[in-house]
Amino acid sequence: MTKKLLTQIKNEWRSNLWLGVELLLVSVVLWYVVDYLCIRTAIYLEPRGFDISHTYLIGVDELTETSPDYHPYTDQAKEQGDEMLELLDRIQHRPEVEAASLSQNSYPYNGSNSSSPVGLAGDTLTSSDGTILRRATPDFVRVFRYEGANGETPEQLAEKLEHDELLVSDNLFERYGHRASEYIGHQLYANGDTVQTITLGATYKPVRYSDFHSIYGSASKSVLMKIPSNFVNWARELCVRVKADQDVNFIENLKRDADSQLRVGNMYITSVRSFKDQRTAFQSGWISGMRIHYVGMGFLMLNVFLGLLGTFWFRTQQRRGEIALHKIHGATNGAVFSRLVCEGLWLLLLVTPLAVIIDYNLARLELNEYYYGAYDQLPRLLLCAGIAFALIAVMILIGIGIPAHQAMKIQPAQALHDE
Repeated sequence: MTKKLLTQIKNEWRSNLWLGVELLLVSVVLWYVVDYLCIRTAIYLEPRGFDISHTYLIGVDELTETSPDYHPYTDQAKEQGDEMLELLDRIQHRPEVEAASLSQNSYPYNGSNSSSPVGLAGDTLTSSDGTILRRATPDFVRVFRYEGANGETPEQLAEKLEHDELLVSDNLFERYGHRASEYIGHQLYANGDTVQTITLGATYKPVRYSDFHSIYGSASKSVLMKIPSNFVNWARELCVRVKADQDVNFIENLKRDADSQLRVGNMYITSVRSFKDQRTAFQSGWISGMRIHYVGMGFLMLNVFLGLLGTFWFRTQQRRGEIALHKIHGATNGAVFSRLVCEGLWLLLLVTPLAVIIDYNLARLELNEYYYGAYDQLPRLLLCAGIAFALIAVMILIGIGIPAHQAMKIQPAQALHDE
């Protein structure tokens, strides 16, 4: 049967040529759509490296000199730092609080960054210049439940940070094919200064920048924020994790006690916001953009589906006479159906290798989605091409199957008379 089908396809090359060109174009377009959707979905589903459940961001501000309650500083940096430490201590001692921390450009879904490369002392091994710097008090890793790359708990990571040891994400040296955990205990320079070094205490699982940024390229480091010695006035990120069984009306309760119990010197609480709300606000632009892309891609796929479906539907309707002849010569409905469907699938199979070659060249030109340092990974190319092939095969099956099923209900004599 296969030989007969190939002979028939060859004999009808004029009509099949245009159909083959259409299948080729559809295969390439669908590969691009599938590649985009798969990569964006894969990135969104990657582990974040942190946990924001039951966590809150507390806004802190300072009274101005025009306020009647303002008191002037004699050593501003030290006294501001002492006030923030006192405020942190009061919040940590609230019964519903599990952990609380101060940080600078560090909390998830932030958008305000500090960065500098990290390098292995006495070696050429360095991270990228965009390595995120998270300067925080030790409990920061407990608030967001960072996990050690070698199974360390957040408490163990916090202990390393408390001893002024460096914490880095395990993918710090990924461009060299090395895990950062290979260098635990070694001396690293962390602030662009190759003379002053710090001991690498532990590594943690990669922490993503947002739900729309991949783990790849998300290298970061966490260092101890020493208060008040290196406190700066705008480093007032106060993050809190509330005990899961006591996370009831935390925002209302904290605001109620803000003036009476949580006012320290010139520092006062301005707002309390859950990190779920922070996440939604920070990512609103990306979410809107992704929705537009998904709707656009869905509309494109619908048009491709309807166009291809219509082509095969019309083609099958035009062959009712051929179907009748097959039945007159004793072919069963199943045999006729199988022949028509296999013909369409053979056409698809013949153009697929050419489509894959085009897909590969488009990927080499970096016209598709960037993922894990490349555009043209062969497994990814074959997977997306395979999904595109399967989708088109389903379209062919529907486009041929329904009209063929209807045509086979007509008596052969009537079909030939109509022809």
